[in-house]
Amino acid sequence: MDMDPDPSKKKILFILGTRPEAIKFAPLIHKINQDGHFKSMVCFTGQHKEMLYQTANFFEIKPDCDLALMSNNQTLAEFLSKSLMALSVLIEKEKPDLVFVQGDTSTVLSASLAAFYHQTKIAHLEAGLRSWDKYSPFPEEINRVLTSRLADFHFSPTALAQQNLNEEGILKNIFVTGNTVIDALFLCLDLLNKKGEGASYEHFPGLDFSKKIILLTCHRRENFGPPLIRILEAIKTFAIGHPNIQVVYPVHLNPNIHNIVYPILSGISNIHLIAPLEYPHLIWLLNKSFFVITDSGGIQEEAPSLGKPVLVLREVTERIESIQAGTAVLVGSDSLKITTAMDRLCDDEEYYLSFKKNHNPYGDGTAADKILNILKAQL
Repeated sequence: MDMDPDPSKKKILFILGTRPEAIKFAPLIHKINQDGHFKSMVCFTGQHKEMLYQTANFFEIKPDCDLALMSNNQTLAEFLSKSLMALSVLIEKEKPDLVFVQGDTSTVLSASLAAFYHQTKIAHLEAGLRSWDKYSPFPEEINRVLTSRLADFHFSPTALAQQNLNEEGILKNIFVTGNTVIDALFLCLDLLNKKGEGASYEHFPGLDFSKKIILLTCHRRENFGPPLIRILEAIKTFAIGHPNIQVVYPVHLNPNIHNIVYPILSGISNIHLIAPLEYPHLIWLLNKSFFVITDSGGIQEEAPSLGKPVLVLREVTERIESIQAGTAVLVGSDSLKITTAMDRLCDDEEYYLSFKKNHNPYGDGTAADKILNILKAQL
């Protein structure tokens, strides 16, 4: 991404390290670059490797700086300390007027700390989400809480997220904008439509799209171990009982997931275990699915815009708005709850259609425009 040489323009440094950050930043980075009011700079920490770069390439986001900090079997503390040092050096060198972070990752916390140490203003995209359990999601809940104490501008997706910040004594510079994940969803679908559906169908040669498809994703740290086993046993029970319904599971490469999933779910004819999907392929498949069962926060936000019911594999969620709006149901890792909820969506048409009628609480795809206008007024 070319830097604007005009020294009078304020510089915004976007720091991102994972695929969700790339997805949710993409619409905003594009809007800012098209508008030309600010200079932008994009830095990758490399917290995710392949998934980050694939998504960034799809959205045509090129980093001005790539720290490539991830290494195998790295602990949270190791990554945080490495990224804090590297980002501190970068901020000292570039002297941005604003550091922009998104979400709840270790990249977000280290970038916020580095900016704070340089007394550089911090903007937090997707501010105010809370589960109120510091160990779930771990370590993301505390990453969010600490970032909120450091941030100067809080871009909240919903009024409830704003209320959460208020209850923690954060009262200034909170802006409810909707979530840019919806902007990214519509941008992705537009790009896919221009390419035509043929290429997308070819990516899933083993699926019969004349049958109902249920998309399953499960990768969160909090589900490692016994919770994951309970979830998989529920999926196995459901699949055996519904041979004409296909379950598609893009299996995360993490050994804590991969090494448990395959022994339990392999060999069941209507369960398709596939490699992790690039973002556009995931969105395309989500759009083709009957419903989705997931522990992903992003999918919990995206699916309602496509009219897809969501069963959430979490005991608690920081995205409670979707539960309250009736676009998602919290089922946790309880096998009976999971199979009961899946059966009801398959057997009760009125219940299934009720999800489609409910409004997505995370916005209408105009969040990036709103944020750009706020930045022009504030900086």
